[in-house]
Amino acid sequence: MLEYRYDTQLLIEGEDLDEDVIRDYFIDNFNGDCLLAVGDDTLIKIHYHTNEPWKVLEYCSTLGEIYDIVVEDMDRQARGLHG
Repeated sequence: MLEYRYDTQLLIEGEDLDEDVIRDYFIDNFNGDCLLAVGDDTLIKIHYHTNEPWKVLEYCSTLGEIYDIVVEDMDRQARGLHG
């Protein structure tokens, strides 16, 4: 059984985005691992393993427009299932 079930990925497009501030918010407020928050002040790529992807999406939507959203169930993948 995986500790964190959902692989959550998305792009945030906005203004004055700060990957360090975003990374710190994730660390302080979400349970998960494999955090990647990279980009520049107008576009940030997020990759995060968590059990509560909806919280990630909710927070990121406050920073700008979110798109290319992917939430994959890694437990299903580990069992060889698709979807």
